[in-house]
Amino acid sequence: MKTYSFTVILEEPEATEEMANRLYEAGCDDSLPGSVHGVVQVGFDRESATLEEAVTSAVRQIIAAGYSVKRVELDHAEVQALVG
Repeated sequence: MKTYSFTVILEEPEATEEMANRLYEAGCDDSLPGSVHGVVQVGFDRESATLEEAVTSAVRQIIAAGYSVKRVELDHAEVQALVG
């Protein structure tokens, strides 16, 4: 298993304590939600066999918590590893 770092951008107006609680309850206990200039971001450091599995499971859990995903941004190191 490897730890993958990435950020999920949500289609929400702001990050709230309720959001953090709902994400945690949905299984996102390895994430940190927050807002930067009106953009809601959920940063992950997720342990998984592959990057695809890490991102897919995070997106599923966010949707299960009742939120909409706008996009996923990979950590610079993850992009470097993908392109070799």
